[in-house]
Amino acid sequence: MEFNRSKFDDSELLEIYKKLLLPRLIEEKMLIYLRQGKISKWFSGWGQEGISVGSTYAMDEDEYILPMHRNLGVFTTRNIPLQRLFSQFQGKANGFTKGRDRSFHFGSQEHRIVGMISHLGPQLGIADGIGLAEKLKKSKKSTLVFTGDGGASEGDFHEALNVAAVWDLPVIFVVENNCWGLSTPSNEQYRFKHFVDKGIGYGMRAEQVDGNNILEVISAIRKAKEEQKENTAPILLELMSFRMRGHEEASGTKYYPEGLQDEWKEKDPVTSYTNFLKDEKILSQKLENEITDQLKKEITESFDKANKETAIVPSINDELEDVYCKHENAVTTPATKSTSEKRFIDAISESLKESMTRYPDMVIMGQDIAEYGGAFKVTEGFVDLFGKDRVRNTPLCESAIVGASLGLSISGIKSVMEMQFSDFVTCGFNQIVNNLAKIHWRWGQKADVVVRMPTGGGTAAGPFHSQSIESWFFHTPGLKIVYPSSPYDAKGLLNASIEDPNPVLYFEHKLLYRSVKDSIPDDYYTLEIGKASTVKSGDDISIITYGMGVHWALELAEEITDVSFDIIDLKTLLPLDKEAIYKSVEKTGKVLVLHEACMTGGIGAEIAALINEFCFEKLDAPVKRVASLDTAVPFAEQIEKQFMAKSRLNDVVKELIEY
Repeated sequence: MEFNRSKFDDSELLEIYKKLLLPRLIEEKMLIYLRQGKISKWFSGWGQEGISVGSTYAMDEDEYILPMHRNLGVFTTRNIPLQRLFSQFQGKANGFTKGRDRSFHFGSQEHRIVGMISHLGPQLGIADGIGLAEKLKKSKKSTLVFTGDGGASEGDFHEALNVAAVWDLPVIFVVENNCWGLSTPSNEQYRFKHFVDKGIGYGMRAEQVDGNNILEVISAIRKAKEEQKENTAPILLELMSFRMRGHEEASGTKYYPEGLQDEWKEKDPVTSYTNFLKDEKILSQKLENEITDQLKKEITESFDKANKETAIVPSINDELEDVYCKHENAVTTPATKSTSEKRFIDAISESLKESMTRYPDMVIMGQDIAEYGGAFKVTEGFVDLFGKDRVRNTPLCESAIVGASLGLSISGIKSVMEMQFSDFVTCGFNQIVNNLAKIHWRWGQKADVVVRMPTGGGTAAGPFHSQSIESWFFHTPGLKIVYPSSPYDAKGLLNASIEDPNPVLYFEHKLLYRSVKDSIPDDYYTLEIGKASTVKSGDDISIITYGMGVHWALELAEEITDVSFDIIDLKTLLPLDKEAIYKSVEKTGKVLVLHEACMTGGIGAEIAALINEFCFEKLDAPVKRVASLDTAVPFAEQIEKQFMAKSRLNDVVKELIEY
């Protein structure tokens, strides 16, 4: 292995050596502790330290790095205190995740590290968001994100590289090519010859580097950073290496062909660099021993301190408190009494304009939302008001854009993403339920993101543009779900959602956009998230509903005038206003839960269960549910009407009246 030291003096070469050696010595110790049962799992980076250490060493300390589970050298080179790192490995409270996640599944704002999740690909889209933030700030900073040769098979890889190229983002994509995805060799992962061949397809520069040669790695990253200071285009670096041990220790290495490990052992990054320094007379055996002994002492002392930390005492209160980032849900009243009549869609558009002014770095993103104004024209004229940097058309890549929204939040910038139709959220589902929802609970990072979700049927749009999908997310702690039914609520709740530093899924029923009007304040105001309202007060039957169901319930109350209906508009599904539900049930004794979504597994089932559990003695009849059929949403108007919950509402109410 040839080391080009032309840009490195002796002292820097020695400093690099210490940083390269440290993760190797830690891993030696961790493998012992694993056998002793002092840690539960280990993902080995043995033989790949040149990539982790070299990449991190070349980045500025205030530049973000998004590592994987084999990148111990990233964490040590960023000088994370070893005791705290070992506390993380042992699931102690002093770790970065309070025992809630393991190994390297964590991040640290202090160290500009954003941790991965097990799904391997989503961190690439997050890097796009951080890179976008750096570009908007004109910081001349780069963002570096790792993926493996196996993880690069994920769709997130394509989406993230495509977005970064289209938007000219200063992201360095590092493919850590160790030739194997667990037990699957490269020839069973992909058919191209090298990852650098992909560069031309994405319109970005690509370079292959010997990942075991730490000086080459450092030089390649430094070169990429210098290029991005002048031109913010992304760069793809394929760093070649080999994983000497198993994917994780339990999996072993029996699947490797005989002799392959011996071949790569000759290219070991630590041994090769050590020999180079000795040949250059920079490192003597005596100095090597001194450095090794000092590092081993530091490792042992730090681990022992972490080991002596008391075990976590579980607290339900603590666990629940960290699901959401703390936020004072204060209500803002309008500055003046000025009002005007606005449609539902106008209220949403006005809220976005007000928030874009209120938060001058806020970004909104989505397919066709710029000059075209979005599929429903919610953002028409926004480019003229706020410019294309802040009103961004996106490629068709929901996962990358949800990830980019999270990346903006990590960089301190609010974002609103429009899902063109809520049905398309399936393509970004992983980012929402596993990244946005869990990131604060895992390591205290807020996800200041609103995902706008045009939803619902009644427009003869068929099964892929008409679904009511809110219950898919109702089961996921960490999300907030807002679902207004009137222009007044639409504006006030969207403003509140954007203020809230937690991830909010904001559902907008498409049929309401231009069909309902209301006289609402012209000035900025907010409503409380998590607070239901009584839209009609009555004593005979409670109808608990939201969204389009509110309008169905009000129509019903006009038709059946001899029954006094108490109609509760939930407005927010997560968190759910249980108090308002119980109060209504206690008043009427008869309850109907109404929603447009399908019956099975719908939110109505949870509400019915809560009423049964906490209000059973107040009931004068079984809790009834009215929902849409358990089929996909049909296209033909007549069948869609039959599908809808509204078609069965009168019959079920009659049953309840007569009970």
